[in-house]
Amino acid sequence: MLSSITPLGERGRASRWSVTVAFHLLGSAAGGTLLGTLLGGLGSLLPVPAAAVALVVVLLAAVTVAAEAGRSPWFPSWHRQVDEDWLHRYRGWVYGLGYGAQLGVGVVTIVTSPVLYLAMALMTATGGPGPGAVVGFAFGLVRALPLLAARSVTTPDRLAAVHRRLERLAPVGRRVTGSWSVVVAVAALAGGVL
Repeated sequence: MLSSITPLGERGRASRWSVTVAFHLLGSAAGGTLLGTLLGGLGSLLPVPAAAVALVVVLLAAVTVAAEAGRSPWFPSWHRQVDEDWLHRYRGWVYGLGYGAQLGVGVVTIVTSPVLYLAMALMTATGGPGPGAVVGFAFGLVRALPLLAARSVTTPDRLAAVHRRLERLAPVGRRVTGSWSVVVAVAALAGGVL
């Protein structure tokens, strides 16, 4: 999708990149908020002690750290992607919103990292729809931000350069994800113990 929603691609489809990206960010944040609201609400109904929830979050954080460090343990996924036909069938704001919502919900497309499951456990662990929505909103918004890396893509050469830069930065992204997973685990442990 990063290759498709660029200023170059949007110009070729007679759409404005800024509009498509704005709706993509909105859709992703809304999808994450919906997921967080539902999971937080579910978490409020679970008769599980906080320590047990903290343990699940810690285990998922460990799986995430291992996966991002290159020792990829198995985690569930499926092979559904967003419908590329939308790019030629709908206006930019429509597919921007639709793709973003699917990305924000996370589990309706290919799961590339167990960090999604960690975020879902954290949304559930909040124990309420409001706090779950806040975590979901942040998760959905952050998931959509990499699309902003394509803002300079106005030629095929710039598209190739952006992809090379993102490939070089991938190890840094994995380390940051692993580090934040540790922070989440420590916070979950502190919350479960206290």
